[in-house]
Amino acid sequence: MDTLAEVTRRMSASLSLAEAFPDAMAVLGAHLDVKRAALYLRDERSEQLVIQASWNMTTEQIHRGRFSLGEGVVGSVVANGHSRIIPDVTREPDFLNRTGGRVLDGAPLSYICHPLVLSGHVIGALAIDLPHVSERQLADDARLLRIAADMIAQQIQIHRLVAQEKRTLLEENEQLRQSLGSRYRFDNLVGRSSAMEQIFETVAQVAVTRATVLITGETGTGKELIAKAIHYNSPRRSAPFIRVNCGALAETLLESELFGHVEGAFTGATRDRIGRFEAANGGTILLDEIQSLEPRLQVKLLRVLQERELERVGATTPVKLDVRIIASSNLSLEDRVAEGDFREDLYYRLNVVHISLPPLRQRREDIPRLIDHFLDRYNQENSVSVTQISPAVLDLLLRYPWPGNVRELENAIERAVVMSRGQELTENLLPLAVRNWAARNESSIRSLPSQWPSDVASLADRLVRQVQHDPGGVQGELWERAISATERALIQCGLEATDGVKLAAADYLGINRNTLNAKIRKLGAE
Repeated sequence: MDTLAEVTRRMSASLSLAEAFPDAMAVLGAHLDVKRAALYLRDERSEQLVIQASWNMTTEQIHRGRFSLGEGVVGSVVANGHSRIIPDVTREPDFLNRTGGRVLDGAPLSYICHPLVLSGHVIGALAIDLPHVSERQLADDARLLRIAADMIAQQIQIHRLVAQEKRTLLEENEQLRQSLGSRYRFDNLVGRSSAMEQIFETVAQVAVTRATVLITGETGTGKELIAKAIHYNSPRRSAPFIRVNCGALAETLLESELFGHVEGAFTGATRDRIGRFEAANGGTILLDEIQSLEPRLQVKLLRVLQERELERVGATTPVKLDVRIIASSNLSLEDRVAEGDFREDLYYRLNVVHISLPPLRQRREDIPRLIDHFLDRYNQENSVSVTQISPAVLDLLLRYPWPGNVRELENAIERAVVMSRGQELTENLLPLAVRNWAARNESSIRSLPSQWPSDVASLADRLVRQVQHDPGGVQGELWERAISATERALIQCGLEATDGVKLAAADYLGINRNTLNAKIRKLGAE
């Protein structure tokens, strides 16, 4: 029983049959005086029985040990599922001695071969050579080996299940990587404004290099999305992408999180642990909120950038790294440098390629595309079909300033889809902040005439005086000329108040941007 328990322990110590089987046979060899042992399994391609694991056999002998089904002792055992116990191999015509290497002219050599059975199917055989002592001893040895064969068969089943699970996980992992790569392709990134087109061109250029990238922009502008686009369109796409929020952890915890530690480095360090940099080795690490990094960690990060190596907390031996660093910040690092809170040399190391993401209010032409994108996503996720949106609601979404940028827009669309009971996205489905802004904005639009500049406010008086001075000169054109002059003055007022930015001028005037563009073309006010 002790021998069988040890055989089981040795077989379960490794998921590699080539490693576990010799250890297990060494235990049997000591107990039964086994000279050598072989584990035969069916080869799926050739349908032959081949040696998958062995003990006390040479590579050449293993290579020669191949049998067709029904051929020799091994082939017959697998074909009919019955054990073969041979007291003296020299007297057995079925014993082919194909592997060779046995000395058959001395004391009798016995051979025991047991089938390996799983779920009623013979999958192979376990065979051993041992000296012949007596018929009774041989029978006892065969009984022990049969139990060991059944135990080994179960371990083979476990090995196969684990191997299948590993293959499944690898396939799922590869599918996930392909899915992520597809998701972050450049043509899947939403945004066709001139600003975003330039950013996508920069991303495409820098992705194929190993240059360090600094991404800045307000919260919610999509800094992590751009970082992932760089990674999944780079030669490192099959390696890990690791994100670390530098502002979410205290300095001591962040140091261990980034660089790892060795056993005993501090209280609670009960074992060695790699950090995020080592976990991202070969791939990309995103250091989010880099502006919150403490001065001491800034020094360690500078060394990683300069030397491409790090030291774990408590260690003295450096670890070489091959990792691409992308840093992001929602604050100006230049201002932090000027204030003395961020190392200037580190800033220049990070700022090799700088990508500045504009807030959503500065690229409103992308809002309709983003709305369609989020509607498609959340309709699919929630099995609904919100496909209609009125011009008034679309105009509201275009004029709202979106302080939370794309993330706030996404949350608003998700909320509307989840709360909807029909196919139309109505104003009452929008978040309270958007509706409150709409109410205040409508109030300011209604009161706008009292805020017009003096030239706009007195326009009607000038038109009246013109009619009085030359009644026939404007006859039949009074309405059209009055409306055109008023619109031209209002558009000029809106453009001057917003430094010529048409989208901002449309917000200022309280009209749709398409309406503003049409009026400008009609009035020749480009």
